[in-house]
Amino acid sequence: MKLGITADHRGYQLKMDIIDQLKSQYEIIDYGCNSEESVDYPDYAFKLGQHVIDGDVDFGIAICGSGIGISIACNKVKGIRAARVVNMNDVLETRKDNDANVICLSENTTVEDACHLIITFITTPFSNSERHIRRINKIKEYEAK
Repeated sequence: MKLGITADHRGYQLKMDIIDQLKSQYEIIDYGCNSEESVDYPDYAFKLGQHVIDGDVDFGIAICGSGIGISIACNKVKGIRAARVVNMNDVLETRKDNDANVICLSENTTVEDACHLIITFITTPFSNSERHIRRINKIKEYEAK
């Protein structure tokens, strides 16, 4: 499985720690940023989102200070369903119900918690429930306008 990961300057260290922890289990492609020097998270969110949509990676991981800004930016890429998560319930709900393809985290997440959330995110299947498919299709139809 291929995972794309990105972060702004505030999420840089967590991004590097996650890569270090998961690189033996997954192929991880780093889409930046490359230091703790200030950058604009939308630039990295859009890049990651496009690679997810293009099928270059199976899932995306995005990190910023709160996880909120980068999730908003990721969701501007048509076809991305990014969710900022803080606990296991968030992860399970967004994968089962929303078929999210990008997980967004706060820089304040511990590396242990982050890896646990990420692994659960990428291994939890979408429910394929008719009502959830219908809702996702409505989002896709709106994006196509």
